[in-house]
Amino acid sequence: MSVFANLVEHLADLLQPLFGASAAAAAIVLFTALVRLLVHPLSRAAARGQKARTALQPKIAELRKKHGKNPEKLQKAVLELHAEEKVSPLAGCLPGMLQIPAFFLLYHLFSSDTIGGEPNGLLGHQLLAAPLGERWADALQGGVLSGAGLVYAGLFVVVACVATFSYRIGKRMMAANPVALADGGEQLPGLGAVTKVMPFMSFFTLVTVAVVPLAAALYVVTSTTWSAVERAALYR
Repeated sequence: MSVFANLVEHLADLLQPLFGASAAAAAIVLFTALVRLLVHPLSRAAARGQKARTALQPKIAELRKKHGKNPEKLQKAVLELHAEEKVSPLAGCLPGMLQIPAFFLLYHLFSSDTIGGEPNGLLGHQLLAAPLGERWADALQGGVLSGAGLVYAGLFVVVACVATFSYRIGKRMMAANPVALADGGEQLPGLGAVTKVMPFMSFFTLVTVAVVPLAAALYVVTSTTWSAVERAALYR
């Protein structure tokens, strides 16, 4: 925690001439961008994997017709097919999983009163009028139209725009890659509900932004925006 806190402080010092009192917030955005750059090769691999899994759907449909009455044999056959084609069913999860430690680092860093036995100086930093260690509920105590309240309003607008953009991308991807059907042309149990919910997942970011410290919310907003642009580029 102390090492990470020093990293954020040094980045903030470097950005101070450009961003003034919001330098720490800019440092968090820069840190998020660096994390996403490191993860980008995995995101590209995940996109290739998604396209490869889509290409396998006809073969998987044939396996369902052949082993539809034997779920264990069907599962084994599908896994063997993925192994033969060198396609990992879990590749798409890796970029998101690798970002979790960075998010929790920021969360704990701006939720702790002390770091290494010393007062946490990062809690004094702000994004405009909003302290980076406070939450939306804290901002509302000063009123919706207070400086901190307006900062959160701006974040919510950004998240809503990004979520809408991601929703459209998700709908387009679902339309281009229809859900797999079981033998007899019926949709697989539970898959229809998942398909309907998936495009709306981006809107859950609004909840995250509202309940975590502003510093962690900045990470989420920056990462979500990056993801939306990245998906639009990689899955076009």
